[in-house]
Amino acid sequence: MRVYTFSEARQRLAELLNQARREGKVQIRRRDGQIFTVSVEFLGGSPLDIPPVTTHVSTEELVGAVRESRELGERYVRAAPPHKRMQRAARSARRR
Repeated sequence: MRVYTFSEARQRLAELLNQARREGKVQIRRRDGQIFTVSVEFLGGSPLDIPPVTTHVSTEELVGAVRESRELGERYVRAAPPHKRMQRAARSARRR
């Protein structure tokens, strides 16, 4: 296991983290002799895994709500002045 001094760890943090991922852990030693261990933590599953939401809404009600919100959104966009629509489109494109 590799042992870094505190100064080395500060200067080479990315390298230290990569080595911890490859080898499981690395250590950092301070001037006063204290030793700290940096290890990788493996999280199970995907960060996109989310728990299901239980609700008493039927599929038809949900689809209706989505359609209604889309219609309201279209009215809002059509009512906005052209330059505002362009600003919204540019913001939306940047988010993608």
